[in-house]
Amino acid sequence: MLFRADAPLVLLLALVLDALIGDPDRIWRRVPHPVAWFGALIGLCDRLFNREGWSGQSRRTAGILSIAALVAIAFVPALLLESFLRAIPAGDILVALVASVFLAQKSLYRHVRAVRDAFSKGGLPAARKAVSMIVGRDPERLDEAGVSRAAIESTAENFSDGVVAPAFWFALLGLPGLVVYKAVNTADSMIGHLSVRHRDFGWAAARLDDLLNLVPARLAGFLVAGAAWAARGSPRVAAAVMLRDASVHRSPNAGWPEAAMAGALGLALGGPRIYAVGPVDEPFLNASGRRDAGPKDIGRALRVMVAAALLHGLLYAALAPLVL
Repeated sequence: MLFRADAPLVLLLALVLDALIGDPDRIWRRVPHPVAWFGALIGLCDRLFNREGWSGQSRRTAGILSIAALVAIAFVPALLLESFLRAIPAGDILVALVASVFLAQKSLYRHVRAVRDAFSKGGLPAARKAVSMIVGRDPERLDEAGVSRAAIESTAENFSDGVVAPAFWFALLGLPGLVVYKAVNTADSMIGHLSVRHRDFGWAAARLDDLLNLVPARLAGFLVAGAAWAARGSPRVAAAVMLRDASVHRSPNAGWPEAAMAGALGLALGGPRIYAVGPVDEPFLNASGRRDAGPKDIGRALRVMVAAALLHGLLYAALAPLVL
């Protein structure tokens, strides 16, 4: 049985460790991050099995088999590692430390803050360079409001993908659930987009990622809405915007935290934009909100994210005595 009654407490420790330590550059400059291992494996499968001469059905089948192999490669070692760590003294602390490697509270905060700070240090060109590290859209086409909205949208979406979802799967299935989620989410980010090359081969990655994020994205949305007060917004208004507008997003999941953030900040987010794979014509979330977002709004979004992260931790702290 993968679920353990102490999972909320171990997860709470992992969240604290991630908030305090994050991803130390001095370590990951010397040793590849586990997510980079997944990326290398996905890239290898893409080169070997996503052949241009193959039919769409053959490429889709190859993508399904590649994702199945990726899940197995992630699940089995994680299961063995957790079983080993749980059997030794202080093993729960070590499990929490490993889990913290796959959480992204501090790193997300630092990357988004870098966009905000770039405006004052180097103006729009520096901000465009900073935002290109966290979004897939063409930064050269973004003005100050576009860069700011991109950073804010990334804050909301990655709070869900990088914090709430991996925590959710750890709470349910321990390290195997967490590691499988990160592997699938990495695959989706690499091959799940609807480019001509990956429309068929990346189908399985995109659909499985949608499934795994179904509950966490909605939880993240409610956490963001509940934290609207941190930006002097209304949790009630944020929740109403989320419930009304989440479904207009092209993603079945990303619209929940993004719409909640739009309502919390009083901004219009989303809308038409241009990615590397081409333009996306999408309705605005909270269309009646301000569209002239700026660096100060990025700071407000960060405050909402921190407050939402605190609510997230309190949620698992409250669950702990109920399952022990």
